[in-house]
Amino acid sequence: MNNLSEPQWHSELGALNSVGDALHWGEQKLAEAEVFLGHGTDSYHDEAVALLLYALEQPWDVDPSIVEAALTDVQRERFGGVLLRRINERVPVPYLTGKAWFCGLEFSVDERVLIPRSPIAELIEYRFYPWVEADNVSRVLDLCTGGGCIAIACAHAFPDAQIDATDIDEGALDVCRQNIAQYDLQDRVRALLGDGLAAAQGQYDLIVSNPPYVDAQDMASLPDEFRHEPELALASGLDGLDFTRKVLAQAADYLSEQGVLVLEVGNSMEAVEQVWPAVPFMWLEFEHGGHGVFVITREQLMEYREIFQQTL
Repeated sequence: MNNLSEPQWHSELGALNSVGDALHWGEQKLAEAEVFLGHGTDSYHDEAVALLLYALEQPWDVDPSIVEAALTDVQRERFGGVLLRRINERVPVPYLTGKAWFCGLEFSVDERVLIPRSPIAELIEYRFYPWVEADNVSRVLDLCTGGGCIAIACAHAFPDAQIDATDIDEGALDVCRQNIAQYDLQDRVRALLGDGLAAAQGQYDLIVSNPPYVDAQDMASLPDEFRHEPELALASGLDGLDFTRKVLAQAADYLSEQGVLVLEVGNSMEAVEQVWPAVPFMWLEFEHGGHGVFVITREQLMEYREIFQQTL
């Protein structure tokens, strides 16, 4: 309990009179506990804000003057409860609040899906320029969709396109369908069950994927916060490329003539270049941070198909 006895914790919690007091105290406790940041926030202040707004049942755009408001007993205890779980159990904030943000959109999340944090969000906001002609994008595949964040964000970016969101896990697709319904996109976004590209139907102008890509060494050393996320969505073999190998060998068959594949491999980008040194992957740079995302065209996938298939 952050090196505090239970009576001491409740004594400090009981001394919080205002929302501002709670915010300052929560930020201090998170910092002292050195919780891992990286599931949607990058500061202890932001973590404390998210937990406090959840306890207060207030939206993100609440009037800042709320910091002067008095805390009720219910709000105080609720905040103390989620703060303790964040510290003691290392539960990431979005799993405590049930909400996460991606591409400026709010999504429901729980421990059946990864918490959205992919730099692919930046590509979606630019409609994948210059890699595709946005007006020519009629079909998009979000491969390994999880909670459907990429698929739904793509539906907003390409309002005339049909989007398929595929995943191997039915539990993840339940969350995905919930988010699809939240944005009333059932007529344009489909949640499809299947292993990898086996669930894909037809050809797509754009395939986007944030698949499992964590190698065995990194899996063994992940902060405790990641242990709450589904391992199926993180781990991908010894070098992190088990899933990537299959996609690169098969994706050309699921892309239209001018189609492109956008694939995230994170820290496994070095392994990608070691396994396929002859392939000219286009590694992308991001204004807002992130790495390990490449673009490859259908033409290139066809050209290097034999090389990709040799590494299966």
